[in-house]
Amino acid sequence: MTTTTTIPSGRIGELVRYFLRLGFLGFGGPIALVGQMERELVDQHKWLTKEQMREAIAICQSLPGPLAIQVGVYVSYLRGGFWGAWAGGWAFILPNFVIVASLGALYVYLGDLQPVTAIFYGVSPAVIALILHSCYRLAKLGMEDWLQWIIAAVCFAVTIILQAEVALLFIGAGIVGILYYGSLFKRTPPALSIAVVPVLAQIGPAATSSSLLGKLLLFFLKAGSLTFGSGLVIVPFLEQGLVQQFGWLDQRQFLIAVAIGMISPGPVVITATFVGYLVAGFWGSLVSTIGIFLPSFLLVLIVAPMLARHRGNPNVQGFVKGAYAAAIGTILGACVLLGRIAIGDWLTALIGLASLAILFRWKVSNPLLIAATGVVGLIAFPLLQPTWVMVH
Repeated sequence: MTTTTTIPSGRIGELVRYFLRLGFLGFGGPIALVGQMERELVDQHKWLTKEQMREAIAICQSLPGPLAIQVGVYVSYLRGGFWGAWAGGWAFILPNFVIVASLGALYVYLGDLQPVTAIFYGVSPAVIALILHSCYRLAKLGMEDWLQWIIAAVCFAVTIILQAEVALLFIGAGIVGILYYGSLFKRTPPALSIAVVPVLAQIGPAATSSSLLGKLLLFFLKAGSLTFGSGLVIVPFLEQGLVQQFGWLDQRQFLIAVAIGMISPGPVVITATFVGYLVAGFWGSLVSTIGIFLPSFLLVLIVAPMLARHRGNPNVQGFVKGAYAAAIGTILGACVLLGRIAIGDWLTALIGLASLAILFRWKVSNPLLIAATGVVGLIAFPLLQPTWVMVH
């Protein structure tokens, strides 16, 4: 990861313009966004070579954090140096922040209206289907052998039964990966610590600040280091912290927050912005957004250069494999926990199953599926008047 000492004038400006546009129009999830960057920045703009882009993707996949944002920060670093990385990365995030914070404000002022409850009556089971479908794609992409499936099964069980600290599951799974796939007993190379330190560095102590904004910042700084494999990995961690530990949201509100994150442009972790607004208004949304994304900048700018030199190290690869398997297990566990809230009658079960079938059969965009199920909810809710739906 190298750059020139002087950056030609205008490069930071062009980075900001490009990533503002991508952040505003970038639907389709991390794989789609990364693919779009590769087409536009390599083939059209000629900012990078194919080799540089492929290396950027490989390195960022080895780090915890939302993949698309990290690739954007890495590309911005190569193109515009240190300050280009900060400018391009936050430009990528800004449109997502404005959209989701605005939705948070609307929900705070309109959330008690029956039409809003009706919409999310239909949307919530579709969200479960979206998470399951994404988990299936992630499993096909990165689950390679029996040990990873055992790790996933253990994390699945722990998430459901004990609702233990997800951070410890990831670290433990990573250590198992190092022991099995790595070369720890042959010879421990200096690069061994690279895979573990990024996660440990952000976990730290639990939030002890008396300020609500301080607690939000520390909570989302911690969460920002736990998105191995996909932004969806953050769902079980957020559910435990926001609903079980702090009680900032109820489970219905949490499902709505996940839905907003999935239908908005940009990464799923933009859910943090919506959560922050519900908990502490605009400043809460700003603090939560900074907290969830700041670890990605630090990891790309500090750890990625080391990982670029050592990503072939078997211990680094072993940690990533173990953490990836933990991600699959915790996502599935979160689906079970959230499914108990989202699915409570025959119609929501039908919506969930139909949504899952549609996702496997056709390439339907997330916003289109959410819009369709929202309409179903609007029509069916006043007719069925389900009393099990939590209305807060």
